[in-house]
Amino acid sequence: MRITGGQIRGRRLHTPRGLLVRPTSDRVREAVFNILGQRLPGLNVLDIFSGTGSFGIEALSRGAVSAIFIDRLRQAIDLIRKNIDSCGYGDRGTILRWDLTKGVPWGHPLLRKRRLDLVFVDPPYSRNLAIPALTGISQGKGLNAGARVVVESAKGSDLPPAFSSLQKVDARIYGDTEITIYEFRD
Repeated sequence: MRITGGQIRGRRLHTPRGLLVRPTSDRVREAVFNILGQRLPGLNVLDIFSGTGSFGIEALSRGAVSAIFIDRLRQAIDLIRKNIDSCGYGDRGTILRWDLTKGVPWGHPLLRKRRLDLVFVDPPYSRNLAIPALTGISQGKGLNAGARVVVESAKGSDLPPAFSSLQKVDARIYGDTEITIYEFRD
C-alpha cells in the first residue's frame, strides 16, 4: 500500500495484520483524488473509521494543513501513528480514539477548534454505519460551506441523495467498492 500522489508519492504505508482493519486500495484512493483534485492546499481534513489513516495521509501529502484521524480499534490507532510518523506528518496529524457508533464527537476540543473542509468516511462494510455517520456529519457543526464528504461503502449501498445539509454530488463504483461524495450546503 502506497501514497498515490503529492509530496510523498510512492511512500509505503504500514498495513494491518488480520481482518480487523480493511485498508482502502491504492486504486480506489487514487480515483477519489482524481475526483477531488490532485492538490488540496490549506484544507482541514477529518478521516473517520481511519484504519491505516491512508485517506488523511494522502490528503496531507497533497497539501492539506491538518488531519484528524478517528478510530476505536487499538490496532488502527497504532497503525495510524506509525504511518503519520513514518510519513513525517506528526505535527499535522492528530489521532482521537473514539467509538463512532456513539456519533461524531463534535464537542471534543480537537473538533471544536477548527472548521473542516474534507471528511473521509470508511466504516466497516458489514456494520451499516455509513448512514448513522452521515447523519452525524450532516449536522454540520464543524464544516465549512462547500466541505466535501467522501464515503466508501460496499457496492450497491444505495446511499440517499441528501442528508439535511449534505447533497450527493457524485457516486462511482470500483470493483466491490462504491465511492459517494457529498457537499455541505449551509
